[in-house]
Amino acid sequence: MTRDHNDEILFEVQGQIATITFNRPQARNAMTWNMYDRLVQYCDELDANDEIRVAILRGAGDRAFVAGTDIGQFQAFKDPKDAIDYEKRTGEVTGRLERVGKPTIAMIHGYCVGGGASIALACDFRYVAPSLRFGIPIARTLGNCLSLRGYSRLIDYVGPAKAKELIMLARLLNAEEGLGLGIVTEVIPAEDLEARVREVAEQLTQLAPLTLRATKEGIRRIQAARGLDNREGEDLILSCYMSEDFQGAVQAFLEKRSYSWTGR
Repeated sequence: MTRDHNDEILFEVQGQIATITFNRPQARNAMTWNMYDRLVQYCDELDANDEIRVAILRGAGDRAFVAGTDIGQFQAFKDPKDAIDYEKRTGEVTGRLERVGKPTIAMIHGYCVGGGASIALACDFRYVAPSLRFGIPIARTLGNCLSLRGYSRLIDYVGPAKAKELIMLARLLNAEEGLGLGIVTEVIPAEDLEARVREVAEQLTQLAPLTLRATKEGIRRIQAARGLDNREGEDLILSCYMSEDFQGAVQAFLEKRSYSWTGR
């Protein structure tokens, strides 16, 4: 097994199947900057290794896949460039995951929210336990927003009306709701989830890799052609990330207290 220097994210290859594990169970696997950087490196490794045919992404433990970005890191956001760079960087990470030439499967227990939801949507398949809680509840937590690419990806899955409902009402979907919307590929009892995902991964290793690659890339190109340049949404990003509300909500979240929104 190959691990990063502090074990926050793990990479393992068994036969033709690679597994990437987000490994901060004490923080519901919330993403650090290091984890985002390592995820890109692992995507590069997936494409460079011809022996790998499928990748599984999972969270350590059974409480979460990924519960967003580690909010403590937002305390350093002081300059407009910080906000723009963050949304650009996370967009590059999920974009790189989408461009992996091999099938990717998200195996999800529990919370899959914020940046975790974006990572899961960048995968090709999402197999989930009944404990799934999926959403982007930023209207309740930090008062930030998505990049236009992030909104576009969500709209591709659920449509504009449901995207507004999920984000503007800070809703978390359960497993059956996610299945009904097409976000979830299949709901599996928790005790059977890993075996089912391995079964699907093995099936994918037996199918034509060029067909799988061409299908992935063709669909990605169609979605990309319909999207807007992220720079067109920078004014929206700055209006949220540079606000008094965002700074106050970050502190309130870290101090585990409620925050009263001011709209400033």
